[in-house]
Amino acid sequence: MKRIIIFLGILVSLTAAHFVFGQSTEGVITYEVKVNMHRRLPPDRQDMKNMLPEYNVHLDQLFFNTRESLYQPVEEEDDEFADENGGMRMRFRRPNAVFYVNQESSKRVMQQEFMGRKYLIEDSIRIMPWRFGSEVKTIKGYECRQASYYNEERKQNIVAWYTTAVRSFIGPENFNTLPGLVVQVEINDGERVITLVKMEPRALKKGELKIPSGGTKITEKDFRKMMEEQMQRMGGRDGNIIIRN
Repeated sequence: MKRIIIFLGILVSLTAAHFVFGQSTEGVITYEVKVNMHRRLPPDRQDMKNMLPEYNVHLDQLFFNTRESLYQPVEEEDDEFADENGGMRMRFRRPNAVFYVNQESSKRVMQQEFMGRKYLIEDSIRIMPWRFGSEVKTIKGYECRQASYYNEERKQNIVAWYTTAVRSFIGPENFNTLPGLVVQVEINDGERVITLVKMEPRALKKGELKIPSGGTKITEKDFRKMMEEQMQRMGGRDGNIIIRN
């Protein structure tokens, strides 16, 4: 009788594990991206801060199966703001960036738009130097563990929260090298926060997950250098903010 009870317990556990992991072999995850625009403006541009709301919020989606994932923005109209006198108008254009990852071949492809042109960056998956903490907290119903690292190149402090309830190595942007699904990423103490808002396990439709194509091929190093040089020419302004009189 005891053996029967133990066997039934194992069977129930295996069934529950199959329910959790099996339903998540394919699907779509929606993330909310919250950007603190005031922190990205020069300290002496109080006039711009008065025109802009403190936060810009938009949605991205991650399509995934057992081998691949594709992270891209949800199509939305650009946000436009005006001063109280109706003179200067400012439009916040979202950066159009697409991230493709193939875990089997250790391949990643990034398609990024900059100054009206598309660029294609092909590389191998890069494992971030994660430091694993002991902290645990619940985010959107998932029990999550903490991992962090400092991006020396971009001067960013990254804190990620991931759950092992869904298969490993999927997450937003390039944050996809943790032993579980990345539920939240916080960059520079809230300058930018990416948070899972909806998990939809389902069969993917044709064309929803495909390798990005089109654009000038460039290395990531050269792309970053090009962005920095352009930003310096613009006096440090964000190239995604367009000002109109």
